[in-house]
Amino acid sequence: MTRAGDNDNNASAGKRIDVLLVERGLFESRARARAAIDAGLVTADGKQIVKASEIVAPGAALSAEPAHPYVSRGGVKLAGALEHYPIDVEGHVCLDVGASTGGFTEVLLANGASLVFAIDVGHGQLHPSLQGHPKIVSMEATDIRSFEGKRLPARPDIVVIDVSFISLKLVLPVALSLAAAPMHLLALIKPQFEAARKHSKRGVIRNAMVHQEICDDIAAFAASQGCTDIQVFPSSIPGGDGNIEFFLGARRG
Repeated sequence: MTRAGDNDNNASAGKRIDVLLVERGLFESRARARAAIDAGLVTADGKQIVKASEIVAPGAALSAEPAHPYVSRGGVKLAGALEHYPIDVEGHVCLDVGASTGGFTEVLLANGASLVFAIDVGHGQLHPSLQGHPKIVSMEATDIRSFEGKRLPARPDIVVIDVSFISLKLVLPVALSLAAAPMHLLALIKPQFEAARKHSKRGVIRNAMVHQEICDDIAAFAASQGCTDIQVFPSSIPGGDGNIEFFLGARRG
């Protein structure tokens, strides 16, 4: 992560954040700055910036994560997970549960996936660059749990999961039932959606012991579903809300 500060705290006039990012040398152009802002990669004085036109104080402490080539931060997460828990994606059918903008799907395609079933409860979220892609079967407004006892047109042998506002335990059994055998799994563990509300402060969980308990619990649950070669490891970047996230890597069959 790159950080930049400005000691000229006497200046009172604010500046557009995209202009200030270029002036500080964090990005070579306003276009790149705007792309990072759109991806949720920029903060000013610890607050996430959501608009390139936002006016900030000239002396604000700016923070920007390294630029990435993906349609969302999810791509950064899955790319990092594949480095930690290598899976041969080339030529395989994949299932992306919680596809959203398509960050995971994009990484799977970049690694040679022959087909990706991209499932999400939302509508109209898939990035325009991925819409209509011949290797993507986009299944919008679809809850993975509605597939209980059903089958996809082809059995995926790689499953990736990134869901929010629901426990992974409610999603994993159905996702596994749709997969071939053998299969590989990479699922994002989001403690804020697994822990009791008492452990969360404004939606963020910082207690390392709670993190460990959740990761152990999810790993044990995956084992009860027949998964083996289980590894749990931190995501290469945190969630957009500041929560530390983890990946569950496993295989079955």
